[in-house]
Amino acid sequence: MSLLTDWREFAYSHDDRTKEGQNFWVDYFRQEKEVYKDILSHPDEVVSGTVAELAGKYEMELPYFVGYLDGINDSLKTPNPIDEMDENTVVSLDYDKEILYKNMVGCKAEWLYNLPEWDDLISPERRKELYLEQKKSGTVVKPPKVGRNDPCPCGSGKKYKKCCGRS
Repeated sequence: MSLLTDWREFAYSHDDRTKEGQNFWVDYFRQEKEVYKDILSHPDEVVSGTVAELAGKYEMELPYFVGYLDGINDSLKTPNPIDEMDENTVVSLDYDKEILYKNMVGCKAEWLYNLPEWDDLISPERRKELYLEQKKSGTVVKPPKVGRNDPCPCGSGKKYKKCCGRS
């Protein structure tokens, strides 16, 4: 089994409706926040190393760090091979700051996208734009409904009820 599969089975076995599950997730999110604070504080430093080395650097248990890698992978300039990695796989945390911010907003991780470390990376105006872009990307906009007697949207020139609206 891969580290990622082990992490997912372990993490999602904790029911967040129970006190134990809530404590697990609070602890995980606290540790995750500390890693983000560190990498956002040093934006010019590309952090890389083996999975085990980086877990040690950030004082996280290996499964927790694998969870962190799973969460940040979509925000990296070059995604890590998280599906087949082991503790000796070299990984990089070279993130795209705007994608990372938008992904945090998309995950509703307010404790992460409101970190003060963002102040030196992205202007408040740009963060607001990114926030709105991300929120709008999840909004489904339905086209106006075609009335029976309206021209058919296929461009035939016929009324909708005589063209594509036939049952």
